[in-house]
Amino acid sequence: MSDRNLNEWVRQAHESNNYDPLLQMVPYARLIGIQCLRLGDEMVFRLPSNQNNIGNPTLPALHGGVIAGFMEHAAMLHLLMFMGSPHLPKIIDFSIDYLRAGLYRDTFAACQVWRQGRRVANVAVTAWQTNQAEPIATARCHFKVDEP
Repeated sequence: MSDRNLNEWVRQAHESNNYDPLLQMVPYARLIGIQCLRLGDEMVFRLPSNQNNIGNPTLPALHGGVIAGFMEHAAMLHLLMFMGSPHLPKIIDFSIDYLRAGLYRDTFAACQVWRQGRRVANVAVTAWQTNQAEPIATARCHFKVDEP
């Protein structure tokens, strides 16, 4: 896919407020079922409960890798949708803090860009399930955002 096509997909998603076609282009986002909703200038990502994402069937609880992958992809997609660059950001570093078990229910994530320079962007991600004030995990991500 060319950079121009990616820019066009992002523009169409913003205009229609439908990000599903854009999310379907990212294989891992499609695999775990990431969805997103734009609320003004904010974007909330949703990981619907799915039996395939369970890591501990006893609780049941989500697999920690699924939670981390969801948060990393939320940060990458957030940058793609708001930074105005025609290519996908590339992950440099990802650090996650698991705060409580991610039970088998819908999980949400919100991102905040701490800094976006010409080459690197820093993003903070918070994931929660029932109450945003009680996060299940937080993460810090660094992305390369300049031309590949």
